[in-house]
Amino acid sequence: MTANGFEVICEVEPATKPEVMHVRHQIGVMSRIAAAFLIPDNHIGRATVSSIAVAHEVELMGGRAIACLNARDRNVLGFRRDLLTAAAYGVNEFLFVYGDRPESGSRSDDLTVRSMITEARGFATAPDPWTTRLRIGVTSGLRRLPGYKREADFVFAQVCFDIEKLLEWRAQLDFSGRVYAGVMVVSSAPMARKLSADIPELAVPPAIVEAVERDSSAGVSIACDLVEQIRVSGAFDGVHLIAIKRYREVASRLEARLND
Repeated sequence: MTANGFEVICEVEPATKPEVMHVRHQIGVMSRIAAAFLIPDNHIGRATVSSIAVAHEVELMGGRAIACLNARDRNVLGFRRDLLTAAAYGVNEFLFVYGDRPESGSRSDDLTVRSMITEARGFATAPDPWTTRLRIGVTSGLRRLPGYKREADFVFAQVCFDIEKLLEWRAQLDFSGRVYAGVMVVSSAPMARKLSADIPELAVPPAIVEAVERDSSAGVSIACDLVEQIRVSGAFDGVHLIAIKRYREVASRLEARLND
């Protein structure tokens, strides 16, 4: 966290194999800039090591973790199990999301982000001595925030490459909690084109695609510049930073800027 309270929440590239050494390395490198780490949950529809287990690893390393939990892969009983597991591990910060289309299997219709918030609030206020106060986050596109999401403690805005659009959205947002802007490092032109085709609302501007095509490091510079613009604006409490495989370069470049 910087002197003015600006936080960088670094998303960890999740483990798709039964080992977490790569995750530990990311945490070690990005701890220089990270106020907390977001742990994805079956990221983009692929099976990964449990976000709760990885969040526990982060905290064992002295970091602060936010475990993402998606509605797609759970029914109510499974969600309650995860809350119990998190309580056993001391994990009490969550990001609740709907979940991308799975690569295999079907989507559960038993749970929604709204019902997850209701369940979690009930869990946290139960009289049992092992429950703790939970901090709950939600995501939002650059549009009006639904009423039930305004009950959350923090909001992660969708990735956007335009500071003016972010500031315009933030100015009309009716929310009293902390708000984080989404910033993604575009690591390659093919990645940018695929992202734009698969998720139109996250489309990468042509100028950025061309810049990354000319210079593979351009995506790091563009993301770091955007983080700085967001910080200087004073409109957001921090950023949700998705560095993907460029986390070393991003950590190196942002460390000096954030400490200015």
